[in-house]
Amino acid sequence: MRKINHFGVPTTTPQPGEVYAEGLKVWLTNFNESPNKIEYLRFEEGSWMPELIQKVAHIAYEVDDLEAELKGAKVLVEPMPGGENLTIAFIEEEGIALELMQFDK
Repeated sequence: MRKINHFGVPTTTPQPGEVYAEGLKVWLTNFNESPNKIEYLRFEEGSWMPELIQKVAHIAYEVDDLEAELKGAKVLVEPMPGGENLTIAFIEEEGIALELMQFDK
């Protein structure tokens, strides 16, 4: 089952409190500090992230079984560490990117 966690919104404008994620070549805001759970993403030129993620807003869902969610899905970004006790992946559904987040228990 999927549970909405946050919304990712690409921007070209620097945002207050953004931090740089070197491996992704993107500046990010903390969605936990947003009353509407919005994470702004400002990609550096040359980021390896797929264009769909760089150009179109995405929805991030918490999932219990990331591997099961990826079966048969159009995977944009394979599972990778997203922080302490967190694995993330991106898939495409209905023309938009979805971020899938599995927290280790």
